[in-house]
Amino acid sequence: MRAVVVLIAATAALTACASTAPAPPNRPPAIAKVTKSDLMRSKTVDGSLDYAHRREIRHPVAGTLTTAAVEGRTVRLGQRLYDVDARPVLLLYGRTPMFRKLSAGAQGPDVLQLQQNLRALGFATVTERGYGPHTVAAVKSLQKARGFIAPDGVIRQGDVVFQPGPVRVVAADARLADRVGGEEPVLTVASATPVIRVELDPADQKLARKGKKVEIALSSGKSMAGRVSAVTRPKGEDENLTVEIAFRGKASGTVSVTFVIQRRAGVLAVPVEAVVALREGGYGLQVVENGKVRVVAVEPGMTADGLIEVSGAGLREGMEVGVAKE
Repeated sequence: MRAVVVLIAATAALTACASTAPAPPNRPPAIAKVTKSDLMRSKTVDGSLDYAHRREIRHPVAGTLTTAAVEGRTVRLGQRLYDVDARPVLLLYGRTPMFRKLSAGAQGPDVLQLQQNLRALGFATVTERGYGPHTVAAVKSLQKARGFIAPDGVIRQGDVVFQPGPVRVVAADARLADRVGGEEPVLTVASATPVIRVELDPADQKLARKGKKVEIALSSGKSMAGRVSAVTRPKGEDENLTVEIAFRGKASGTVSVTFVIQRRAGVLAVPVEAVVALREGGYGLQVVENGKVRVVAVEPGMTADGLIEVSGAGLREGMEVGVAKE
């Protein structure tokens, strides 16, 4: 992982670069201007395109995989994920998992969830309480339309998989003719929404705050905004954090993500080498005006990209100041 860190400690920079102002001041070896700048400390890391919320799907009953999942496919409401023993396994939407057989007389939130899916698919036109005759008829219609052998209006464990929404098959873990129904996953799915996945050092945990805005640079040279949507924290202290970045738009190829640590907009700034240490304490600038040099006391602030924020009485944009070295 490539990481570029733009972090310059102000105290260290000034200690290394500041020189004691001469008295009386002589003509500096180089001149720079006070500019109004936007300063930013940041960390940039490489990212890879992926899909959010990966999870494994296991088949609840033993059988043989007769149609394998298709890697890279996006599966939507009512569509087939895979087949076991020539029986389709359909994707339905909902947050209650399939935990029992559903048949006439059943009641509960899973039944209500099934009925909502049947209506969304156009197989049910009547709302009824519990798994009644209308639900049985709708399930038979669904089974017939999806190629079930001998549709009977009963939803058995393994007939459907409930997920919050459309899923993308990111890995077909089981192959055709494999035995399924154990601990091994049949497939791995993720959200159909693409994300950018990056890794951060444990020391950068403060950057990995959910909702934090980031800047994304594309291989095409274009950039776009993003936001931290999920953070997976490591079990070990020395392991990296995995961060998912949500974005709008299209991305392909190599991407890099910039996390802004600190930003100062519209501040007066000079090259770090322009700041001098004063004999009486503090820091100053050698201001050059009309061929003369005078020292102006300043308060240093944030540093970034070789510039340092400065403030002080009488300081203004466009002033010429001395720089200790080229």
